Amino acid sequence: MSKVIVVIGAQWGDEGKGKIVDLLAERFDLVARYQGGHNAGHSVKVGDRSYALHLIPSGIIHEGKTCVLGNGMVIDPIAFFAEADRLSAQGLQVTPERVKVSSRAHLILPYHRALDHTSEERLGNEKVGTTLRGIGPAYEDKAGRRGIRVADALDADHLRTRIERNIEDANLIIRRYRGTTLDAGQVFNEIAPLVERMSAFVTDTTAFVNRAVREGRSVLVEGAQATLLDVDHGTYPFVTSSSTTAGGVCAGLGLAPKKISGVLGIVRTYSTRVGEGPFPTEMLEGEEEIGQLIRERGHEYGVSTGRPRRCGWFDAFATRYAAEINGFDTVALTKLDILDALDEIKVCTGYRLKGQPCESFPAVSHELRGVEPVYETLPGWNSSTEGVTELESLPARARDYVEFISEQIGVPVGLVSTGPERSQTILVRDSALARWLAD
Repeated sequence: MSKVIVVIGAQWGDEGKGKIVDLLAERFDLVARYQGGHNAGHSVKVGDRSYALHLIPSGIIHEGKTCVLGNGMVIDPIAFFAEADRLSAQGLQVTPERVKVSSRAHLILPYHRALDHTSEERLGNEKVGTTLRGIGPAYEDKAGRRGIRVADALDADHLRTRIERNIEDANLIIRRYRGTTLDAGQVFNEIAPLVERMSAFVTDTTAFVNRAVREGRSVLVEGAQATLLDVDHGTYPFVTSSSTTAGGVCAGLGLAPKKISGVLGIVRTYSTRVGEGPFPTEMLEGEEEIGQLIRERGHEYGVSTGRPRRCGWFDAFATRYAAEINGFDTVALTKLDILDALDEIKVCTGYRLKGQPCESFPAVSHELRGVEPVYETLPGWNSSTEGVTELESLPARARDYVEFISEQIGVPVGLVSTGPERSQTILVRDSALARWLAD
């Protein structure tokens, strides 16, 4: 019987999905992405080698696994081949046999990047803090029915016509706010050879994935970003432009809901956020030193941008909201070892707004900026958890912290990561995750 397991980030991204997907991938036949673009960044360490992944799923590191870039993604041909060539130089087989690009995915083109820069400059102090990679404008074109899909681009005449039409519109905005314009002929000449090269990878991935499920093969589904950056359920407008939650899987891969076997949430043992937007538990006003300590211990710098991540205490209230939206069956806790040096650890268990307890996660960003986190303080364990592989071998206070998080978010813990290496992992016996891997 086929199994389809979905891996979802439960916070604002950077929870360590790359390591977890890499760890699980050897037990699956396909690893599929269903949304986002190269604004995502997964860092995977295997032995003395590190791999930075942005578009291509983490399964590429495992020999014989097929990687799928689904129809819900937006793909920059320049970024795709830059990544493919870099991974190939590291000895990985990035071939059409192993990587399938959806014919229905939309392309990110140079004018999307220019529009992204223009939009952020226009917003000034109210900017969203995007990665400036053209993700939002590409999804805008998709929703506005102006987008160029991979299948459309395979016809060179059609590609040229659509680029000319779209750049004419884009230049009206770019010229007004930046004083420059893009040349349609130059864009076509840059992109057309890459699309021709990409043609060998292009597949009807909806049919491909569904056929694999019918044939009993297993599929591991990974998303980019995370729940609190979802365009519908995140901290709007400081969100990404796609559906990052489990609900987006069905649309982004063309899979029926009943084919999904389970959902694994990835939960970091503290919180981080990149870019703008509300962050209730951010370490500010007297806690900057703790935030910097965690940033350095956890190497909290963006894989895609290199920007330092904002650090904060674990937000159980927000993570509980994410668990409900996604229907997590179990969660993987990551970076427990980063907290080894702390004497005390705070956990946000609720919010108060204007003196009143919040019954649900605020929908309005300015309200979220104004909430007062309600904290419970737990003692630290002041000893190393790095590399521990058995739950019973953790310090008692570290086990208490794991159990407290599980109780607060209402989801059992199936895995605890105690370091960046594959081997530095605790798989909880009798958990849903353990059962999935045993099937």
